[in-house]
This record gives sequence, C-alpha cells and structure tokens, in this order.
Amino acid sequence: MMVANKTIKFLTLLTLVFSSLTAFAGGDDTTSNDSGRINTKESIDAYIKHHLADSHDFNLFSYTNDAGERKHIGFPLPVIVKTTKGIKFFMSSKFHHNDDGTLVVDAGDVKLVKIHSKIYELNAGEEVVAFDEEHHATNAQKVLDLSITKSVFGMFLAGLLMFFGFRSLASGYKKGPIPTGVARILEPLVLYVRDEIARPNIGEKHYRKFMGFLLTVFFFIWVLNLLGLTPLGFNVTGQIAVTVCLALFTFVIVQFSGNKDYWKHIFWMPGVPVLMKLVLAPIEVLGMLTKPFSLFVRLFANITAGHSVVMGIAALMILLKAKFGTAGATGISFFLTLFLTIIELLVAFLQAYIFTMLSSLFIGMAVEEHDHH
Repeated sequence: MMVANKTIKFLTLLTLVFSSLTAFAGGDDTTSNDSGRINTKESIDAYIKHHLADSHDFNLFSYTNDAGERKHIGFPLPVIVKTTKGIKFFMSSKFHHNDDGTLVVDAGDVKLVKIHSKIYELNAGEEVVAFDEEHHATNAQKVLDLSITKSVFGMFLAGLLMFFGFRSLASGYKKGPIPTGVARILEPLVLYVRDEIARPNIGEKHYRKFMGFLLTVFFFIWVLNLLGLTPLGFNVTGQIAVTVCLALFTFVIVQFSGNKDYWKHIFWMPGVPVLMKLVLAPIEVLGMLTKPFSLFVRLFANITAGHSVVMGIAALMILLKAKFGTAGATGISFFLTLFLTIIELLVAFLQAYIFTMLSSLFIGMAVEEHDHH
C-alpha cells in the first residue's frame, strides 16, 4: 500500500511537470511566427502573455500539420454581449479572421470584432476596423461582455468539484464517525481552517458565524490554484477582476459585522486626546480601505508571477536547444520546472491560507469586544 501511494504521488507530480513542459504546444495565431511554431523569444513572450489573459474559447493544445497550417484542439464557449442592438448570444467559434487580422462575426444587425481578446462593436455602416498609430480601434466601441470565458468556466468547474467534495464529506458523516474516500482528505483541511484560522482570529463566541465564508474562500482559491497547474491552463486567480471580487466579499462582511467598538476605534479613537482623534480618524479610514487592496494584490501578483516563471523556465528547452541540443535543453528545463512546480504546489496552498487567514483576522478585529477601563 505504501509503495502504491508513493507511485501515485510520483505520477501526479510528473503529470504536473509535463503539463508545464507541454504548455507550449498550445497557443493561437497571434503568438507564433510565420511557420506557426512557438520557437522564438518573441513568440514565447507573446504566448505567456496570452496564457495569463482570459479567453473566449478553450484551447487544449495546438499543432502544426505537414502543410504548415496551425491546428487548434479545444471547444468554443458561449459569448454573451450587450450591444446597441440588444443582447447577442453565439458561440465563440463564429469568430473568423478578417483580412486585417482581426476576429469578426456578423451578428445580424450589428458587426462585432475581437481585438486582443476584447470584443468591440463596429460603428453603423462600417465593415472594416480602422486603427490608429498605437493599434487602437477608432471606429468601434466596447460592448458589455457577459460571456462564459475560460476563467468563468474554471470557476464553475471549481464550484462543482467543491460541491461534490463536500457532499461526499457530509454523506460520509451519515455513515459513521470515520470519513472515507474524498472525505478523508477534506476533513483535516476543514478542521485546520476551523482550529488554526477561524478560532484564534475571530474567537470562540463568533467564529461559527463565519465558517461558511472562510471554508468557501479557502477551498475556492486552493482548487483554482491547483487547476492552474494542470494542462487545462487555467489562470483564474491570476485575473485581477477575480481577486478584487474575493477581496470585496471580505470587505463587505467586515464592515457589516463590525460592532460599535470597531467603528469607535475608526472614527473616534478612545483613550487619546481630542486633537489626536481628529488626526487618527482619516488614517484609520484609509487603513480600512487598504485592507482589501492588500488582499487582492497579494493573491493576483503571486499567482501571476508563479505562472510566468514556470512557463518561462519551461521555455528554456526551446531557447537552449541550439546550444545544448534537444536532449540537454529538455533535461535542464525539466529539472528546473520540476523544482518550480513543487514550489507552486506549496504556493497554491499558501496563497489560499494567507487570504483566509487575513480575512479571518480582519473579521476578528471587527467583532472583537473591547473592555475599556
């Protein structure tokens, strides 16, 4: 049994490593050179930038056939946009390349174009996108994009995994006090969040009220971080819009849970001279607003940097191939990527822990009852 467990762990780690090494099989036409292959520094930089950004379709991998044509294997995602002619719904596969390199779709009474992963609506009567010197569209306007993008799909997937995982945990407790299956993995983590994060920071009196939020945000970030290390290529927690929303949830919960002592310490600090109260009030208000800022910037920056570094190291097998040969370059890239992937597994858990820890700390500060003498 011990040998089998070690084998499973090794295969899991090997899969994560090769997911990084094979990441450069994917991409789109905007990230490769004329041959369609990603084999130059410029095309690699463009591909990493494309990977970090969100996408309207799901590309599993790409390859170049014998005719030199770039083929992409994946599936389209629903595009939902609000235009001047109402809401338009279609699949992202309807976008096709125009002569100027932009992706266009004719949605009946309106023409839509996709430029740098952003969807624009062409002005009435226009057929071709016009660009200025900085390659900005001059005859198109942005639309309200409500599409199911790759990141949204990733969040749905993480939500489903959490739903089935916790359903299994709840069902396991109905059968007996000892959990089985997936529940054996989840139970220690649930107890860890409760005993090491919620209780010490929020206190025995109030921690139960916030356990649902803390467990949700911890497992949501952790699962998304792990999905980002798979060949699926998710970078959900590396999208600043996602981290901002998570931080706003914490901010709103903290403000609505704050007791009178919390607000008194912000606007009228007890125990200090009146002149100091006037000075400290704006500082405390600024501190209240910077707390969510620190939450979303920390998560966004660390995950984005981790993805960039891992993919950059994996790209060494392409850039060093001319100097060390295919075998030498692949070996160097493999061991460096293996090392960084192990670190990324730790970072995936660490960032979920830090976000949950700080959220519980801010909540604990808001609900703490002060006893002034």
